Amino acid sequence: MAELVLNRVDKIYRSRKGDVHAVQALDLTVKPGEIVALLGSSGCGKTSTLRMIAGFEDVTNGSITLGAKPIHTLAPAQRGVAMAFEAYSLYPPLTIAENMSFALKSSKLPQAEQDSRVRAMAEMLEISDILNRYPSSVSGGQQQRASLGRALVRDAGLYLLDEPMGQLEPQLRAVLRGRIKHYLREHKCTTILVTHDQTEANALADRIAVMEGGVLQQYATPAELKVRPANLFTGTFIGEPPMNVFAADVKTSADAVSFMVDGGTTLSYPAADMSAALRERLATTPKISLGIRPYALHLGDGPVKGKVMACQWLGDQTHVAVDVGGRTVVSVSQERVSRTPGSDVSLNVAARDLHLFDPKSGMAIAHGGTLA
Repeated sequence: MAELVLNRVDKIYRSRKGDVHAVQALDLTVKPGEIVALLGSSGCGKTSTLRMIAGFEDVTNGSITLGAKPIHTLAPAQRGVAMAFEAYSLYPPLTIAENMSFALKSSKLPQAEQDSRVRAMAEMLEISDILNRYPSSVSGGQQQRASLGRALVRDAGLYLLDEPMGQLEPQLRAVLRGRIKHYLREHKCTTILVTHDQTEANALADRIAVMEGGVLQQYATPAELKVRPANLFTGTFIGEPPMNVFAADVKTSADAVSFMVDGGTTLSYPAADMSAALRERLATTPKISLGIRPYALHLGDGPVKGKVMACQWLGDQTHVAVDVGGRTVVSVSQERVSRTPGSDVSLNVAARDLHLFDPKSGMAIAHGGTLA
């Protein structure tokens, strides 16, 4: 096991049409045996980061160390890193078994041990029946699992997984996520996973690095990202359906704190629901962005009035879209709810479920009644 440290890492792609600063001053530490996900939309810098760690892209500025050893100037083969590519990258002339065992050939493991590892990995990934076939004769999902198996079967200081299950059907992906996490934990594999899939990141990672525009927005556990987002971007990016956000004017008194949101609704709470430090901050903060998670916006008696636009039962929860003052918000219930489109509804939210952000910087001010 080895600790990975990225210190002020930059990646700038230079061209005659203009430079692109793909990764900006990235600081990131991955503890030995930790599973970390780089999560973000297309173009956020997560794949460039992974490729710099692997050695397929040069580091423009900064350093990368693995086990306290600088690796950013080493050739890829000298870094002790195993990588599963999104695009499979299997060798066409070799069988699936030969592809999976390719990196083991240079090890000093007995052939019987190499074969045993490949068989066990193939069984875990449910590709035992194609070990003697060639890549061109199997599906894209099977090729992707073979590529993943080729990386995991190795003894490496670091494992880099680039969208490792993107080609798999949802049911198989859900099964393999649990198996792969157990394997990584059992073998204490220091791992970085690149994904745009929140479910995959939440299921596999100990911590998630949320990226946007080449900048690290927040680096925290899945629970922390949901409950205490560092800024408005993370708050709205993490969670499905996304966080409801209102522009609000703030009014404080000795007895209450009120938020007048767009559409004419006023949310008022006893002063005791907010910490003294937060009340002091809000007394000098006339405008905020107010975030409410869909599962915290409850149907029933409450100050938020609107009309139902759609009501969908998804098998395990109900999503109700409501027009509030000309904008759409979403309420999620774990029970089956029946609401007719066009009908009037009321919604409420507890003070403990409010997220407050600075409307200019987007930085978090408070979560659940206490300062961020």
